[in-house]
Amino acid sequence: MKLADALAPLREPRFAWYYAARVVSTSGSTMAPIAVAFAVLAISDSAMALGVVLAARTIPMVLFLLIGGVVSDRFSRTAVMQTANLLSAATQAVVAALVITGTAELWMIVVIEALNGTVAAFTMPAMEGVVPQLVRRSLLQQANALLSFSRAGLAIVGPTVAALLVATVGPGWALAVDALTWFVASLLLRRITLPPRQRSVESDSMVRELREGWSVFTGNTWLWVVVAGFAVLNGIHAGAWFTLGPAIAENSFGPRGWGLVLSAESTGLLLMTVVMMKVRINRPLLSGMIGMLLFTVPLFVLGLDPQVLPLMVGAFVAGAGVEVFSIGWSVTMQENIDESVLSRAYSYDALGSFVAMPVGQVLFGVLGEAYGARSVIVTAAVVYGLTVLLVLTSRSVRDMRRADDRTAATV
Repeated sequence: MKLADALAPLREPRFAWYYAARVVSTSGSTMAPIAVAFAVLAISDSAMALGVVLAARTIPMVLFLLIGGVVSDRFSRTAVMQTANLLSAATQAVVAALVITGTAELWMIVVIEALNGTVAAFTMPAMEGVVPQLVRRSLLQQANALLSFSRAGLAIVGPTVAALLVATVGPGWALAVDALTWFVASLLLRRITLPPRQRSVESDSMVRELREGWSVFTGNTWLWVVVAGFAVLNGIHAGAWFTLGPAIAENSFGPRGWGLVLSAESTGLLLMTVVMMKVRINRPLLSGMIGMLLFTVPLFVLGLDPQVLPLMVGAFVAGAGVEVFSIGWSVTMQENIDESVLSRAYSYDALGSFVAMPVGQVLFGVLGEAYGARSVIVTAAVVYGLTVLLVLTSRSVRDMRRADDRTAATV
C-alpha cells in the first residue's frame, strides 16, 4: 500500500475535520494529568490527596459510561462530542483560573474533576462510534491507524510540554492550554454534518436501549469473549506492569531506566501504527491476540532478570503487539456491530476495561507485599499468556475476517 493510500481517509472531508479535532483535544488531554498532579501537590503536598482527585474523575466516568453509550446512539454523535468538549473546556478553565489565582482548594478540584469524569463518560462512546459514519468501510483500518498514530505521538510529546509549562509558568497555565484545546476541538467538530438519527418510539426508554446494547454485547460471542479476556489482561497490565514495575525498577535499575522502558513501549506502538497504515490485516482478532501475547516477554524479563536493555527490547515488541490488537479491535467493532448500537457496544467494552484496572492495582499491590514483586510478576506473565490462549480457543475470535473478505467469499 502506497503512502497516498494510507492517508486516504484524510481526503474524506468529514473525517479530516474529525481528525483535526481529535488531534487538538488529545494534545491537551496528554498534558492534563501532569498539570492536575502538580496543581494538587502544590495545594496539599499529599500523594493521598492526588489519589482522591484521580478517583474523583474515574468513578463517575465508570458509573456513567453505559448512559453515555445510550446517549451517543440516540442523538447525533458529533453534537454529543461538541457539547462534551465545551463542558470539558469549561471545567478545565475553572480549575485553571482557581490554580492561577491561588484560590484553589482540594475539595474544589475534586468536585470539578468529578464533573470532568462524567463528561468523559459521554465523550468516549461518541468518539468511537462516529468513525464509521465519517469514512468509507474500505478505509476503516487506515482511519483507525491515523487516529492511533496521532494519539501515540502526542502521548510522547504532551507530557514533556506539560512539564515544561509547569516548571516555567505553573500548572494553572498548563490546564488553561488544555481548556483551550477542548474549545478549539468543539469548533472544528461544527464543520461535520451527519444525517439525523433515525429513532423509533420503542427506543425512547433508556432501560430498553441498555438492554438492546447488552443483547448485542452478549449476542456476539467474539465480543464478550475478548472483553472477558481483557478483564484479566488489563488487570495484569495495570497491576503487574504499572504498579509492581516501578517498585522493581526502584530497587534495581532506577526510575530513569524505567522511563526508558516505557518510552520504548510507546515507540513500538507508534511505529506499528505506521505499518498498520500500509499493511492490511485480514484476521484482525487473531492477529491482535497474537500481538497481545507478546506482552508476556517484558513481564518475564521484569520478573526473572530486570535489566534495562532487555526490558526495552521486550517493551518495544510488546507495544507493537498491543497496537496490532488496538487497530484490529476497532476495525472489527466498526465492521461487525450495527452503527445504531455501536456506541453502546463500546461502552460495555470500556466498562469491562476500566473496572479491571483499579482492581488489578489494588490486588497486585497486596500480592507483591505478601509474596515478592518479582515472583508475582512471573506468575502474572504465565496467567497473561494462558488467558490470551484461552481467548483464542474461541473459533469466533480465530476465524473473524474482514467484512469485505466475507462478502467476496459468498459471491
